[in-house]
Amino acid sequence: MLIDTHLHLVDRDQLSYPWLADVPALDRDWTYDSYETVARRIGISGALHMEVDVHEDSIGQETEMVGQLMNRPGSLIKGAIASGRPESPDFAAYLDSLDRKTVKGLRRVLHVVPDDLSQARLFRKNIRRLASKSLPFDICMLQRQLPLAAALVDAAPDVVFVLDHCGVPEMTTDSFADWKNKITELSKRPNLNIKISGIVAYTGGDFTLERLRPYVEYAIGAFGWNRVVWGSDSPVCTLGGANLETWVASTYALTLGCSADERTAFFSENARRIWQLD
Repeated sequence: MLIDTHLHLVDRDQLSYPWLADVPALDRDWTYDSYETVARRIGISGALHMEVDVHEDSIGQETEMVGQLMNRPGSLIKGAIASGRPESPDFAAYLDSLDRKTVKGLRRVLHVVPDDLSQARLFRKNIRRLASKSLPFDICMLQRQLPLAAALVDAAPDVVFVLDHCGVPEMTTDSFADWKNKITELSKRPNLNIKISGIVAYTGGDFTLERLRPYVEYAIGAFGWNRVVWGSDSPVCTLGGANLETWVASTYALTLGCSADERTAFFSENARRIWQLD
C-alpha cells in the first residue's frame, strides 16, 4: 500500500492560483479523475491533498473541494493538508472553524514570504496552537532557509512537523555537503519528520536514479524509517522530467534493499500515524 502525502490538484474554474502565471508548464487544470486513473494502476491506495498556495480568498473553497472529493464513493482522497496563515491574528478562530473530517494538517508556504515571517512571535504562538488540535504542520522551505526551519521546530516542541521535499535541496549546484549538514542538524529534533517528495523537480531536468540516491538515502538514514513519509508532489514533479509513474518507480528502485517493515512504515504507516488517517 502506498499513501501519497503530497498531491496537488488544480481547478482554475473554482479557485484562484496567482503563482501559476509564472509557471507555464503547470498552468492548466490537474484533475482528480486523471490522477486517480494513474494512481490506481501503480498501487497508490490513498492520498492527502496538499494545499496549492491558492489566493487567500480561495482557501476555504479549496478545503471544501477536497471534502467533496473525499465523499465520492471509493475516493482515494483521505484528507487535506490545508492552507493557513499563522501570521494572522485571526488564526485561532480559523483553527476553530476547520472541518476536522477533512483537514488533517496545515501548511504555509514559507519560501515565497520574507524569511522573518516564521520567526515572528505571533507566528510561533499560533503554530504552538496546533498541538492542542493534533494538527501537524508541513514546512516548505528552501535549503538556505533550513536553519529557520530548525528554529521554528524548536519554538513549538509539542507540535508534529513534516519537512517537505527533503528540505528542497539545491541539486543544480555543488552544495550537497551544506544540505547534508543542515539535514543532520534538523534530524536531531524528534518532533520533526521528513517527506521524500518530488525532488526530481530540483534536478534541473537532469533526472537519474543515481542523481537522486544520495539525497534519498541520506534523508532516510538521518531521520530513520519511523520518521519518513512518501509523497508524489504531483504535478510539480513533472518539472524535473518525471511523471507520477516514473517517480513511483524511482521510489521503489531507491528502496529495494529495505525490509518489509521499513517499506510499510515509509509507504503508509508513518503517514497514518502522523495525520491520524483511518
